[in-house]
Amino acid sequence: MKKLGKIVLTGAAGRLGSYLREPLAAMCDELVSTDIKETPGTLYPGERYMQADLADFDAMFEVIAGAEMVVHFGAFVDEGPFEQLLGPNFVGSYNIWEAAHRHGVRRIVYASSIHAVGMYPKTQRIDTEVAHRPDTFYGLAKCFTEDLGRMYWEKRGLESVHLRILSCAQVNNARALGSWLSYDDLIQLVTRSIDTPVVGWSVIYGVSNNDRTPVDNAKAAFLGYRPTDNAEEFAAQVLADSPPMDPHDPNHMCHGGPFAGVDLGNSGLAGMNVIDDTKKD
Repeated sequence: MKKLGKIVLTGAAGRLGSYLREPLAAMCDELVSTDIKETPGTLYPGERYMQADLADFDAMFEVIAGAEMVVHFGAFVDEGPFEQLLGPNFVGSYNIWEAAHRHGVRRIVYASSIHAVGMYPKTQRIDTEVAHRPDTFYGLAKCFTEDLGRMYWEKRGLESVHLRILSCAQVNNARALGSWLSYDDLIQLVTRSIDTPVVGWSVIYGVSNNDRTPVDNAKAAFLGYRPTDNAEEFAAQVLADSPPMDPHDPNHMCHGGPFAGVDLGNSGLAGMNVIDDTKKD
């Protein structure tokens, strides 16, 4: 693939962003990483950092100027009161798409989530064309942004790929045996979303090649994503350490896991044992 000129990565100081910065920097002449935090750590060759708030349109307009593509991973990454998510997750998405449109950006790669369809029962294998069924305000923001992306494609010709990530974290619970996305597969997923020649408006599930995967990416095969990791290698230990799951509990029964079981506005991450293994320089 011909090297791109400028890529913008939002959410660069987050856990997933920490694994994307180095490979993205290698794909372009200039990677502009951005986050609300002061710094993401030591910068990679070709990387520049701009501290900015997603909810500030002028700041996003400045960050995106001259970019060919935007990899949008910035957000408030949990369920919370609607007012808490409104700025970064709803207004922030509009700001990214509108600034990208005005600057003539070719494509946006967006970190969507399984929580856009989190209330489907896990026994129903869902594909990329099922109707939205959010489990939280957080999931609703993902639905909003997927629809925003489709509208900007159909009305303004701005391409976007929406990555419905299931769970990109260490496998330490039974749900993750089906939902795991390894960091290597995450990098491949984002890379394919960038280097596929034509994507239009696309949705693809962010999940590894797990034996127990509950989603179907067949209709997104044209993106060329072929995951290689499999959570089954962790199955014996995880199942030995896990109590039986209650099929009547939405935490266990629904695709959204703990997010499906919480009251609106309450943290979904509080019920998950997510290990902070942010990549350190």
